[in-house]
Amino acid sequence: MHYVDTHAHLYAQEFDADIEEIISKAKQAQVHRFFLPSIDSQYVEAMHALCKKHSECCFPMIGLHPCSVKENYKEELATLYRYLQQHSYCAIGEIGIDLYWDKTFFAQQVEAFKTQINWALEYELPIAIHSRNSFDEVYDVLQSLKTIPKGIFHCFSGNAEQAKKIVETTPLKLGIGGVLTFKNSGLDKAIEQIGLEHLVLETDAPYLAPTPHRGKRNEPAYIPLVAAKLAEIKHCTLEEVARITTGNAEQIFGHKKI
Repeated sequence: MHYVDTHAHLYAQEFDADIEEIISKAKQAQVHRFFLPSIDSQYVEAMHALCKKHSECCFPMIGLHPCSVKENYKEELATLYRYLQQHSYCAIGEIGIDLYWDKTFFAQQVEAFKTQINWALEYELPIAIHSRNSFDEVYDVLQSLKTIPKGIFHCFSGNAEQAKKIVETTPLKLGIGGVLTFKNSGLDKAIEQIGLEHLVLETDAPYLAPTPHRGKRNEPAYIPLVAAKLAEIKHCTLEEVARITTGNAEQIFGHKKI
């Protein structure tokens, strides 16, 4: 079996002391590819360094996280666009709208989101969408587009109706992570009627570790825990979950052989 972690911040300082061990443990757990979302310009060089050292398994995205959209967002976008012009990336992300912490820069988040979707269309790259307390706002942006890029609705945590809307009206897959294993999260019910062909696995490491590691640092080696819960919900084998979700990831990041 081969798994893919479609969303992991492995360049974060939480992994500075033991990143080699983290990658080794993941491979022992049959997780062989890691797709690294961008946050903002201050993290790009660290992400590049890790991906250069582990070019066989780590692939970088570029983008401005909605929580990093502040007064200087236009300068940030300009800096990140220069990186996009000068380097190779597997996706534009993570991008989107976050209204959980602060709504001050909502209009700017929307503008940044649209701008970066245009980057994805320009460079023919998939997108990784961050949405927190903002499903309707993100969906409205997507529906306003003539063309929606393929990609991932990262860390999907919506309801069954929202899951159905995404898979039926967009080319996006739903990113499923540790939240699926949380008691009473409701995510199991939300994706109960969603076929495996619409789902990919992710960790969002170092965040959102699955049960029984909830509250601790997350890592790609925990992907099989999410896969096991998904197999239970779908009444299928672990091998089937691995095969289909890995194939889905390959559809999205097709130029990176998995």
